[in-house]
Amino acid sequence: LSSPGRALTPLSPQRLRAAVHYTVGRLCQDVAEDKQMQFSKQSVAAIAEMTFRQCETFAKDLEMFARHAKRSTITTEDVKLLARRSNSLLKYITQKSEELASSNMEQKEKKKKKSSVSKAGRTSGEQEATVSESEDSNMA
Repeated sequence: LSSPGRALTPLSPQRLRAAVHYTVGRLCQDVAEDKQMQFSKQSVAAIAEMTFRQCETFAKDLEMFARHAKRSTITTEDVKLLARRSNSLLKYITQKSEELASSNMEQKEKKKKKSSVSKAGRTSGEQEATVSESEDSNMA
């Protein structure tokens, strides 16, 4: 997943599969170190392949959820629907979704305040210019 506002560059299926394999390998390394165990190369490859195939299924399901709702955009609600069978995952996604929504609202409020402050500043500056012009005309 990418951060909001960052465009995703399409990867070829081979590059995407390689990226998943690499990431799964790193995660397996982390788990192996933490649990003081080892993963064979074959088990890492099997986990990576299952992960890739599951992600393909998720992508197709998300596309179908959006299409069923007559939308061309996948929303958070589609992702929640996908995660409905895993209570812990659904709870996590819901929490992150609420945090993002809250953060977006705060950013919008800051932009709104900044915009209104700059408009107020321009308005008083415009008034000063008007006063200066009328003072100049009175002096003439």
